[in-house]
Amino acid sequence: MSEQAAAPLRHAIAVRGRRIVDSPAFTGTVFCLIVTNAALLGIETYSGVVQQWHGALKATEYAFLCAFTVEILLRCAAHADRPGDFFRDPWNMFDVLVVALAFLPFARENATVLRLLRLARVLRAARFLPQLRIVIVAVGKSLPGTLSFLLVGTLLLYVYAMVGWVFFADDNPEHFGSLGRAALSLFLLITLDGLGDAVREGLEISRWTIVYFASFVLLGSFLLVNLLIGVVINSLEEARELEMTREREENAAASGAAAIPEPTTDSEAVPTSEAVTASGAATMSRAVGPTTEAVEVVDAVDATEALRA
Repeated sequence: MSEQAAAPLRHAIAVRGRRIVDSPAFTGTVFCLIVTNAALLGIETYSGVVQQWHGALKATEYAFLCAFTVEILLRCAAHADRPGDFFRDPWNMFDVLVVALAFLPFARENATVLRLLRLARVLRAARFLPQLRIVIVAVGKSLPGTLSFLLVGTLLLYVYAMVGWVFFADDNPEHFGSLGRAALSLFLLITLDGLGDAVREGLEISRWTIVYFASFVLLGSFLLVNLLIGVVINSLEEARELEMTREREENAAASGAAAIPEPTTDSEAVPTSEAVTASGAATMSRAVGPTTEAVEVVDAVDATEALRA
């Protein structure tokens, strides 16, 4: 089948596929399947239930796998006229990967891998919840900023841990006896947990310790945490803009695909003999009509001139 002949078929398949995939019934059904699959995975953690209903649980798992496979095939059919768009969507690639790996022999034979794959299906619910999808995308986009935040936080923690070890190791070896203990104690202080006890123990050593703890809490608990919040908020805005752009592109692609005219059949493209005859008769009548009127006008003028003569 040539490319030109296959294009109308792909377009027809894509139109019908999109009609099914974009319907609320399809979306609700798949979402319910994902939630039920998650509930079934939780039920299998109870050994008594597994021993009693092992066969039914196994059959249900196969049914879920078949249902998710049909879902992926329908989504592929909805992109039959533009398959590149299907593989450019990361959510589609994630769905295909999670479902396809379950058919591989090493996954079917390894119970741990199979459970992890079934657990990954729960994350597919994010594609049906736009706000959750935005949050997940924002988390991914905030990773570079989070790494910078971790580097700054590690540097701050190391410097203050070394200072604490130098000044408090002899008087408070339980919390500052080594670099590791000092770093752990200061890390807990970032959450403001046990800050009062740490300040009291420091004041017993020297009144200047208040400067040490106050500066660390100011930099660690307020400055760094606010920086992290700023990184996350910025990533949320970027993820929201990406989601809006993605929706606009999908709507434009769907409207463009719907605007493609349907192929005409031979009966529609080739006029029938009756249509040709009717068209020719109409043309002849339009041509003859003005000629007859012109002859009548000429005869009337000749008669008038004869009377005057």
